Amino acid sequence: MTVLAQGTANGSIMHVIQDIAPGRGTQRTLLVALPGAGDRAQDLIDQQFVQALRERQLPVDVFAVDVQLDNYLDGNVVRQLADKVITPAQEAGWHSIWLMGISLGGMGALAYVRERPRDIAGAILLAPFLGTRGLIAEVTRAGGLDLWHPGAIAQGDEERHLVAWLKYKQAGDLDTPPVYLGYGHEDRFAAASQLLSQRLQAERIVTAAGGHDWPTWLALWCRMLDHRVFALAL
Repeated sequence: MTVLAQGTANGSIMHVIQDIAPGRGTQRTLLVALPGAGDRAQDLIDQQFVQALRERQLPVDVFAVDVQLDNYLDGNVVRQLADKVITPAQEAGWHSIWLMGISLGGMGALAYVRERPRDIAGAILLAPFLGTRGLIAEVTRAGGLDLWHPGAIAQGDEERHLVAWLKYKQAGDLDTPPVYLGYGHEDRFAAASQLLSQRLQAERIVTAAGGHDWPTWLALWCRMLDHRVFALAL
């Protein structure tokens, strides 16, 4: 494994841990993995997410990325990922790039799908944080995305912008690139995942018993790998 430190435009540092699959051929697939708030790129290694790929002998290279919380709060996460990770990877020869995000990382991955869908081959969201409980409850009380009216959205309100974008998508629209979702039945953000489910094909949704924690996320990840989530890329 290789640890890189990429400087960002605001002077902060984006740490990237690279794990390159052994024996890969010329068709190179890259997974850019984003941990949740309070977690680090190293946690994706320690919690055996990369090991799960290697045990299945999948020729998928991994970049585990530390994204600072400020990048999510100020709406710069997509630009930072594009400038410091995705575009350099494309220039280095990765032909198929996937995003995988957990919790707040899932929001970052979905925001990337919204803003730069042509950059990536697919996105995997595990227990994504899409907005505060108040916002998600507001949408749920309205009867779901179709019946909810977002109203005026303040500049910088990235959460409401993202959920409003989902409202105006049609079921099945998130096919290009394909978006996969996994969450635990007892997850504290399960309501957000259930709203997102309204815009996804049923075969791209995986659920399991469990909460908002690493054992549940790993179980969901392994189920997705066993169902050949990367089949489009390999």
